Amino acid sequence: MYKVKSYLKNQASRKQKVLLRKLILGSAALIYGSVIWAHHSHANFDMTLYTKLEGRVKEILWINPHIWIFIEVVDDNGKAVQWALESATPIQLAKRGVTRDTVHEGDMVSVRCHRLKDNANGCLLGYLTGRDNVERLWD
Repeated sequence: MYKVKSYLKNQASRKQKVLLRKLILGSAALIYGSVIWAHHSHANFDMTLYTKLEGRVKEILWINPHIWIFIEVVDDNGKAVQWALESATPIQLAKRGVTRDTVHEGDMVSVRCHRLKDNANGCLLGYLTGRDNVERLWD
């Protein structure tokens, strides 16, 4: 009789542990999922228009959560101006065939991007055409 009671108690204990694990994992998924989703807002960019730029790549930062490309563009007054272009994640770009060899510092590129709403020299990078003259999606 003692073995039966002990067995039933252990079974209840296992079920409680499984239920508790599911509750903890589900809560964590909800909390972190909402944080990740909130991070990817494009509210600070004008998503209704593309800004077209041509310039020389000054720096590329292959980092998570977004790759950053800094290009030097000559403005209408002949002055060199730096622009910061925010791209997708390295994993997203790899799935599209974009690698570290696609574009290098010093390359001339043309881009179509969504400019910051405050008109600062920053964009959410949409498309980039590099030295191979192939336009690729970078967002």
